[in-house]
Amino acid sequence: MDYGKSGNPKGAKDSHKAHDVPPRGAPKPDAAKAAKKAELLARMKAAAKKDD
Repeated sequence: MDYGKSGNPKGAKDSHKAHDVPPRGAPKPDAAKAAKKAELLARMKAAAKKDD
């Protein structure tokens, strides 16, 4: 019996990399989308301040 071949298979060698980081060559985040989100946040803060 070959005891070296028994057990679980080995994992991938590069499995230590973070999954939330976009891979190389991926499109950059959209600047217009970020500006729209910032504008919405400013409006929400102004509305919250107005209610106080």
